[in-house]
Amino acid sequence: MGVVVPLDEAREPAQSLAPLLKIVDSDMQAINRIILDKAVSDVELIPELTHHLVNSGGKRLRPMLAIAASKLCGYQGTGHVRTASAIEFMHTATLLHDDVVDESDTRRGRKTARLIWGNQATVLVGDFLLGQAFRMLVDVGSLPVLRILSNAAATIAEGEVMQLAAAKNTSTTEDAYLSIIDAKTAALFAAAAEVGAAIACRPADEEAALRSYGRNLGLAFQLVDDALDYSGDSARLGKSVGDDFREGKITLPVILSFRRGNDRDRAFWNRTIVEGNIEDGDLEHAIALMKKHKTTEATLDRARSYGSIARDALAIFPEGDVKSAMQDVIDFCISRAH
Repeated sequence: MGVVVPLDEAREPAQSLAPLLKIVDSDMQAINRIILDKAVSDVELIPELTHHLVNSGGKRLRPMLAIAASKLCGYQGTGHVRTASAIEFMHTATLLHDDVVDESDTRRGRKTARLIWGNQATVLVGDFLLGQAFRMLVDVGSLPVLRILSNAAATIAEGEVMQLAAAKNTSTTEDAYLSIIDAKTAALFAAAAEVGAAIACRPADEEAALRSYGRNLGLAFQLVDDALDYSGDSARLGKSVGDDFREGKITLPVILSFRRGNDRDRAFWNRTIVEGNIEDGDLEHAIALMKKHKTTEATLDRARSYGSIARDALAIFPEGDVKSAMQDVIDFCISRAH
């Protein structure tokens, strides 16, 4: 007999996501039921570890985008729910793998699974979730959807390897970093939006438009995350400010600060990021350097530019509640910085 761990009640949604949540509400309830069903296993550790992460919060933004995009394209079937569930499982698997690769101790304000169950169990349960995701996609029976999401899975893995190669490397360029987050983060956003058109058998231009919307939204989302790590509120972030700094992550605010700084500034970044020699007061000094060189501001400016591209990508679709809600998502992602 399989083991099931119940989901916690959903958190209060951000106001600007309210229109989207209203549109996708019944489908998201069905997705929650599928997640419960597909996380069942006779191996007790699998549901236990899976629900540790699922229950830690998260907006489920990627499956919501898949549902909204399918509605925008007039899809009338039920396959979008299983597709969106698969996307959530893919995302959850990448989080589990990320925490092992990054040696992260917290995720959304809670201990990471790897700290509780160890790296080996965390990686293997992530693999289980990926397997379940593709089982669901086979059940959907749409080769275009399977193609989009299998390509996304490969791209995300490539992004992880690219990030590993760039780890603690202060000579990483902005272009190289954007390529990393394009693969690691934006690819699943792009796929989540694109499958809405694919499952509805819409023309190629609509698939391309939704792919562009998702990709640029994903880039904006990640860049805002990068800026928030040095300028955000821990309570709203669900993690400690400075986690990226303490983990030695190369993000855009660091890249720009290194480029814009003097020799003394660069020596500071090499000591803290490359050597991992962090002393009391270093986080505050890092934030001060970013303010001096306006690098968190520059990062947010770039995020806003990608948000504008995402908004323009939706122009080919008729006006309506779904399109408006998808535009609100862009505002939500950017407004997290305020």
